[in-house]
Amino acid sequence: MSDETVSSPSITGSTRRGILAGAALAAALPSFGRNASAQSVLKIGVSLPKQGPQTEQGNFIAGGIQVALDQAGGKLLGQPCQTIWYDEPNAQGAQQNMQKLIDEEKVIGVIGGGNSATALALSAVAKRARIPLVIANAAARELTGKSCNRYSFSCQTPVPVTCRAMAPYLLQRGKKWYFLTANYAFGQDIANSFRELLKAAGGTEVGSDQTPLGTTDYSSFVLKIRQAKPDVVIAGVPGDDLSNFLKQYAEIGLKGRIPVACPIIGDSDIEAVGAAAATGIYGKPWDRQDPTNSAKEKEFATAFQARYGKPANDKAFLGWISMTMLLGGIEAAKSTEPAKIVTALESFQVRDMAIPARFRTWDHQLLHRWLVVGVKDKVTDPRDFFDILESVPKTADGLDALYGAQADIGCTLGDL
Repeated sequence: MSDETVSSPSITGSTRRGILAGAALAAALPSFGRNASAQSVLKIGVSLPKQGPQTEQGNFIAGGIQVALDQAGGKLLGQPCQTIWYDEPNAQGAQQNMQKLIDEEKVIGVIGGGNSATALALSAVAKRARIPLVIANAAARELTGKSCNRYSFSCQTPVPVTCRAMAPYLLQRGKKWYFLTANYAFGQDIANSFRELLKAAGGTEVGSDQTPLGTTDYSSFVLKIRQAKPDVVIAGVPGDDLSNFLKQYAEIGLKGRIPVACPIIGDSDIEAVGAAAATGIYGKPWDRQDPTNSAKEKEFATAFQARYGKPANDKAFLGWISMTMLLGGIEAAKSTEPAKIVTALESFQVRDMAIPARFRTWDHQLLHRWLVVGVKDKVTDPRDFFDILESVPKTADGLDALYGAQADIGCTLGDL
């Protein structure tokens, strides 16, 4: 569905604050695609959710995309540039809408992938249609592993990498871990990755549970955790499930006694939990309060706040860096020809950041630093829950080691 025909978003399982924030941001967003025929423009396709539980995330990612275009003066290769945003309701719908962006809107590149399922679907279209795709928000290892292809680039950090970034900090808290992970790809990947790291460190797994998506009653699991007395709880559960778990974790009195950890979280996920129950150690790609942010990152945060009246969060950053990379690659290519854009993206870098960001040539994974953050002891700002505990790696030299060796990734990009 195009921007003109998409139905009103329906945010389920969110707090009232989240609903209002998402609605406010959506109202402030530009009218994607409405003036495409007014003049000859270059078009960038956007595939992000406009309905369902990821609506707010989609709005923030789209906002970051627009700020990057604003910072480029709304132009690309000296011509006006415009984004065309189509909905991403599910994997099949995402594929259909991306094909419409290519066939009907004649976009020269696409940014999308609100989750791993839709991102894998979009990546298949990019490969078949031979059009550049920058994936903003999906962390499945397959995207830059066995399902990689020459036309797809990924900006979110894969689960195994986020676990490697966080493990040293968690191991300092102790080597007895309890695993509570959702029974689907995301949770299983977290459990498998952390188990390998715990075993390598000589640690002990003192308990493990897999939970169905949509679990509302975690009381029996929390009681088992209390009995096992672990040093750390690995909680690989998403969104509303995490909110339910943390609220019951606090009710039973474990908040602040046994740390909860998850290697990837969105700001909106923990905001939905609320200050009374929020706790834990998490991973995220960026934080506006990071004192080591570069001038370029600070300019982005300021521009986002000015445009939307909302602080930039991690999802806004992923939209911004995705668009920054794509626009930079096209400018470097000096062409809208897909093969030339792909080749340029493989060598393009955003240098004016704390650690330069670049796509790795052999799997198209964006290499950038990862933050380990902890929920503040006292939360006073409903949009500022975290203290920054670690920034990994400390220097650009550590990026390749953090993101893994080519022999372990399993990617064969193929030809243009």
